[in-house]
Amino acid sequence: MTRSGQSHILAIGGGSFRPSGRYGFMEASPLLRYALDLTGQDRPKLGLLATAVGDDSSWLLKMYGAFAGWDVELSHLTVFPMPNVDDPRAWMLEQDMIYVSGGSVANLMALWRLHGLDEAFEEAWRSGVVLSGQSAGALCWHVGGNTDSFGPELRVWADGLAFLPYSCGVHYNGEPQRRPLLQQSVATGELPSGYAADEGVGLHYVGTEFIQAVTTDPEGFAYRIEHDGTGGVKEFRIEPRLLTS
Repeated sequence: MTRSGQSHILAIGGGSFRPSGRYGFMEASPLLRYALDLTGQDRPKLGLLATAVGDDSSWLLKMYGAFAGWDVELSHLTVFPMPNVDDPRAWMLEQDMIYVSGGSVANLMALWRLHGLDEAFEEAWRSGVVLSGQSAGALCWHVGGNTDSFGPELRVWADGLAFLPYSCGVHYNGEPQRRPLLQQSVATGELPSGYAADEGVGLHYVGTEFIQAVTTDPEGFAYRIEHDGTGGVKEFRIEPRLLTS
């Protein structure tokens, strides 16, 4: 398998999938086409993980259905009740892209570490496998962010894989608690400076460098949140590139 040699992550604030018009079905959004194009493969191998929702079979089935008609080779990795592949590390390294669903980022991280998937993900990322995901599947690549993994009230969470040395905000314009809590946690030093994404917006990193934001929503934005050196924060709005197909 030939890869570009670059390590890509597309962290999505929300909107990876959308209703398809068929009851109970969904389709993959242009955000995922953008991520798949980063692989450079004509028919990329796409691995799906739903650890954050307990490997829910109905969600996995919906994700498979969302790529109907796409020229991709789909497979998935589960850990309940045991890993569904003999060698999860080898499975990861065989993929061109891995997509991680939303759900509980705290539970996801605990299970990944228990099964050694944290180290396997790092190896896959460094080898050029494109990593992507929404919400929990976006937070996990960063140092942390805020999460409802512990209940309806958001809490600061700083136990991510930290491939990206930043904080991350997801659903930034979709849930009113998100913005003030992320700003507060950066201001107090609980979390490092970082980036946030509105619904329908993805944050694209090459290596550990933020390259650009992309969006399917003309009114969606990304943001840079920085310590201001005086116990506060500065937030800078980033104009994303609009994806139309």
